[in-house]
Amino acid sequence: MRVTSRWLQTAAVAAASAVAATGLFPAASAAQNDGLRVYISADMEGVTGAVTGDQLGPSGFEYGRFREFMTDEVLAAIAAAREAGAVEILVSDSHGNGENLLIDRLPDDVQVIRAWPRPLMMMEGIDRRFDAAIFLGYHSSTGNTRGVRAHTMSSATLAGLTINGVEMPEAGVNAAIAGDFGVPVVMISGDDAIAEEALRIIGPMETAVVKWSLGFHSARTMTPAAGRRLIGDKVRAALARVGDFRPMTLQGPIRLELTYKNYQPAELMAYLPGVERVDAHTIAFVGQDMTEVSKFIEFAMSYRADLVP
Repeated sequence: MRVTSRWLQTAAVAAASAVAATGLFPAASAAQNDGLRVYISADMEGVTGAVTGDQLGPSGFEYGRFREFMTDEVLAAIAAAREAGAVEILVSDSHGNGENLLIDRLPDDVQVIRAWPRPLMMMEGIDRRFDAAIFLGYHSSTGNTRGVRAHTMSSATLAGLTINGVEMPEAGVNAAIAGDFGVPVVMISGDDAIAEEALRIIGPMETAVVKWSLGFHSARTMTPAAGRRLIGDKVRAALARVGDFRPMTLQGPIRLELTYKNYQPAELMAYLPGVERVDAHTIAFVGQDMTEVSKFIEFAMSYRADLVP
């Protein structure tokens, strides 16, 4: 039989349709079909100008102002995402008590994840519908010697967190959770220390460096207005080339190690089946994926015998 180019084109279309129907290849992304869906996880230590506890908790004399600055940075990212074609935006309030953002100032069609506990922690609500994740106001890991307010999950509780032997900042943990759902991290804001860590551990992304660390409690910083402009610029740049980024996907089993500042939490956690006590302060847990690891971290950081109700 003579094979014509028209026949080849028809056969190729038919074959592609048949394969798509089997589910062997993923469907077209939301970005291709009906606009971008963007997930924003917002922390506070990396907000422009934040340097001490005076800005970061309800007892601090500047906390009220910095709630406004945090909200303004989220609004700048939302506006830039809208310009880039975002049709759905979910924001996770991921600092402290999870009740920092002034939600009455956010657009009516934006939804917010608030308070704790949450199975996916700072990434609660992420799923495969999203095309991109953005991290705002982030900080470096507890082992970093130069980041502003450097810690991982809890500055009061943990002295270290590793995944498969690599020390992780919160950005790394959260990028790996997003990776479980095939979602890449495309942009991060914070100080120069977390920008360097994120690029090294997660991979290429846009970085908005809004301050430069001088120590744990000091920095050279932009003004809030300049920080917002930079964040908007970087969000637009990231979403303009969203297809260039790849999710941070970890194949299971995944080994988590938590090092507590005190020995008794490690002792008690080791009573649980499946938890190994590595040394006086460190425990290990092996999960099948980052979703399972996330749930374990949340339990390890949140459970108390006197919880009510």
